[in-house]
Amino acid sequence: MPHSNQLSALIVLSALFSLMGLHTPAWAQSGNWPSKPLRLVVPFPPGGAVDISARAIGNELTKTLGQPVTIENRAGAGGNIGAELVARAPADGYTLLMTTSGIFAINPALYSKVPFDPIKDYASVSIVVSLYNMLVLHPSVPANSVREVIAMTRAAPGKYTVASSGAGTSIHLSAELFMSMAGVKMVHVPYKGSSPAITDLLAGQVNMMFDNIPSALPHAKAGKLRALAVTGPNRSPLMPNVPTVAEAGLPGYDAGVWFGISAPANTPQPVIARLAGDIAKIAANSEFRERLGSQGYDVVGSTPEQMAESIRNEIPKWAKVVKDSGAKVD
Repeated sequence: MPHSNQLSALIVLSALFSLMGLHTPAWAQSGNWPSKPLRLVVPFPPGGAVDISARAIGNELTKTLGQPVTIENRAGAGGNIGAELVARAPADGYTLLMTTSGIFAINPALYSKVPFDPIKDYASVSIVVSLYNMLVLHPSVPANSVREVIAMTRAAPGKYTVASSGAGTSIHLSAELFMSMAGVKMVHVPYKGSSPAITDLLAGQVNMMFDNIPSALPHAKAGKLRALAVTGPNRSPLMPNVPTVAEAGLPGYDAGVWFGISAPANTPQPVIARLAGDIAKIAANSEFRERLGSQGYDVVGSTPEQMAESIRNEIPKWAKVVKDSGAKVD
């Protein structure tokens, strides 16, 4: 039992918060967390690679936390809109962000004004998955290899279009890195997410795209898109006959991305620890790993410290790519 003086102090403090119209502070609420549903904000439209992985981890967290984890898609500005929403949300553990290395490491260099600080405004929880992109073309495009794409686009600067899921995403920067290293120029066509970009690519409204493997794979396997290369250092086991970009004509090319969960800064440490621990257990589950692996993801399940370190390392890396490409979004 608390000492009577301590008890009196607690009562006074509680009354003071009530008089001020304030909620009990987050540190006092974390003991019974979670006591209500959580929302996981996905800063891209439904159907893309970020959304797919968010729904998969959200479904598993619903089981481990005993509370529903609902997905809320808030697309736009290369992920900045959804990211800002979470940065401004109460730090109580009930609003989380399915972020990407692109949002935190690329957008600050790409956008003239970013409405959040990727280091100060968030508490890292865990990197959930990593993956690479795949260069896919509409079948009408007269190129059957990376070398042919380079020759074709070099011969006609600005004639061909390359779609992305939004300015500043890994899909966009994969294309910028390709153009920079190959010395070619294509017209970048940004969309509000991978799904609408793929829809237009399938319809032939744009020529090609460096899409995340999970969302491009079904269309490539069905023959609706022509898969020419993957952006990582190794071939994808899901399409072992498709070479890497480096193998196929651009030695040294390597562009990947990870997706992870962040919370608003100052979210109680016990909440962060609980989430990270649950994600680690989910990531270690063989059925979960196989299910996402079959869709092109590498399941990670990092610690909060590892995620924070990765963000710090990725920021200067991608800042250089953005600067060298000359890409900028106002």
